[in-house]
Amino acid sequence: MSNVENWKSLLAGKNADEVVTKAVVRDVDLPYGAGTMALITLDNGFDHTKPNTFGPQGLLALDEALDGVAARTDVVAVGVVGKPFIFAVGADLTGVASVTSREEAKAIGALGHHVFRRFGELGVPSFAFVNGAAMGGGLEIALHCVYRTISSGVPAVALPECFLGLVPGWGGTQLLPRLIGPEKALKLIIENPLSQNRMIKGRDAFELGIADAMFEPADFLEESLRWAAQVLRGEATVERVSHTDADWTPVIDQARTLVDLKLRGASPAPYRALDLVALARTASRDEGFAAEDEALADLLMGDELRAGLYAFDLVQRRAKRPAGAPDKALARKVTKVGVVGAGLMASQLALLFARRLEVPVVLTDLDQDRLDKGVGYVHAEIGKLQAKGRISGDQANRLKALVTGSLTKDAFADADFVIEAVFEDLKVKQQVFAEVEAVVSETCVLATNTSSLSITEMAAGLRHPERVVGFHFFNPVAVLPLLEIVRGAATDDATLATAFSVGKSLKKSSVLVKDAPAFVVNRLLTRFMGEVIAAVDEGTPLETADHALDGLGLPMTPFALLQLVGPAVALHVAETMHAAFPDRYGVSENLAKLVAAGRPGLYGADFQIDPQARALFEGGSQPSTGEQVRLRALRALAQEIRLMLDEGVVSAAEDIDLCMILGAGWPFHTGGVTPYLDRTGVSEEVTGGRFLAPGVASVPTA
Repeated sequence: MSNVENWKSLLAGKNADEVVTKAVVRDVDLPYGAGTMALITLDNGFDHTKPNTFGPQGLLALDEALDGVAARTDVVAVGVVGKPFIFAVGADLTGVASVTSREEAKAIGALGHHVFRRFGELGVPSFAFVNGAAMGGGLEIALHCVYRTISSGVPAVALPECFLGLVPGWGGTQLLPRLIGPEKALKLIIENPLSQNRMIKGRDAFELGIADAMFEPADFLEESLRWAAQVLRGEATVERVSHTDADWTPVIDQARTLVDLKLRGASPAPYRALDLVALARTASRDEGFAAEDEALADLLMGDELRAGLYAFDLVQRRAKRPAGAPDKALARKVTKVGVVGAGLMASQLALLFARRLEVPVVLTDLDQDRLDKGVGYVHAEIGKLQAKGRISGDQANRLKALVTGSLTKDAFADADFVIEAVFEDLKVKQQVFAEVEAVVSETCVLATNTSSLSITEMAAGLRHPERVVGFHFFNPVAVLPLLEIVRGAATDDATLATAFSVGKSLKKSSVLVKDAPAFVVNRLLTRFMGEVIAAVDEGTPLETADHALDGLGLPMTPFALLQLVGPAVALHVAETMHAAFPDRYGVSENLAKLVAAGRPGLYGADFQIDPQARALFEGGSQPSTGEQVRLRALRALAQEIRLMLDEGVVSAAEDIDLCMILGAGWPFHTGGVTPYLDRTGVSEEVTGGRFLAPGVASVPTA
């Protein structure tokens, strides 16, 4: 039995729901009498909203098309292009759940290698015409071709596998570093995926050397065919630079340091990718591809990939259809926005509303200096966007004209949506809303950016408490995508629908949250932080406690997070939570000392523990080990999540994970917090059961 037949047998029946990407072959007479090209168009039969992907059947369909091309003697070249706006985005990962053995996993890698490498081994030159998004295996198809052109309009080029818990396993780790050098290759393979899955555009790909020529979208294919004809006639040449003579070790070591800083050894995929890139310098193609097969087999059968796919599904699907959101037809139109306050958070909000909604935004504050500073901040940020070329001069002028200031709330009279971002004090916020309600229409939505206070209490004294809603952003507002939308006891569906509509227009991922102390992210982070700080108060060394959770691969250590949030804010939230749940949330006397001393945190300028800050936390006679601190924090999280779900703070554990991924930077490779607690057994130890069904975000057990 041939290898292909063996792979067919192993993968038969896998991914029964695969949307097959077909390989449609047609002959093209090239310009200048260069001959006939067999042009393969990748097309799954849907528009650009459902990109081309490759499962077992799609790979076999492409293999069959290449069989037909290879048997011909009348073609001088082979080309491959995608359907409109899409080249291909790689493996069809919806079928991962059906892969139940390492042998099947390895067969997927080997089949992909067998098919894709044929583009470079046909006996005639091959050309990839990258006309649209090219990610993962889609980019790897192009790398296997001898020549590549790319459209300047391509919005996304990437190798995102490490973001999900995989490696580029169909040639990417071997071909890309040899083509453009290890340093540039590792940006796509390691750095970008670990930086919120950053993508590059077509022009960037060309400048990196991934493509040999670039053309404009309007006549991309025509110009690509003309260029291909020139290459075949010897009228256009492509020079390749050898990168294998240099020592790659320093570049690999530098990338490994980056991975250690971001993940602290928590996810195997980036480390496997680094080893594969290092191998590419000396390995033959067969050796390199075989090593990729082994890595894919291991990772496809690992929990990290299943967790990463679960997290990806949350962000791509659940976030776009928020659970519990009312009918969007109830949403009211927003033509003007008011922002109470002109501090940093308020100014960030004003900028976001102006950019995304493109409606007038007016800020208010208590004195002219604060107001001028707030409006000035917004105008300055708009100027920076213009200087970076992200907006035109006309756009900048229009945006600046939209953002104004007023010392009186009368300016809100014709606003449809007013959000407050003032001091985190219930009485202050109640007074603000009473003043706003006196001047706005009866249907104007009143939103609060509170991080922990009760929406219901905030609205209690108003004539129309039904139009008050929580609208909790995360700092920095322009970067973090989460928006917790909080329904108070009186909040009506029209207000809630308007809030979700505005959140979507702001390009935020909104999650519906019940009015409960600190909502989701801050409630869990405060519990988590409280346990770590309590361990230090009891005598655990600061460094031991701060690095106890390194194995999770969180974006920063607990005390680095404390430094970012600010001790005063952390203390205020801890006090709020202690008042609500005194049996589970404590208030650290040492943290209070840190705030009273005016310290910005525990770290000094060199990011070492500051001796004066350390002195405030010295004492205690019951030190814990790092493992004890880790388990203490995880058990507390499991307990709190179970209570939140029982209280109906969100509709399901998936919403907790979505909030922690998007609002707290919880790593994708963990799938969020609940899959991690399930896999480690902490969920069952603390609560008597799992948060998710077995096999969800983890490898199914026999």
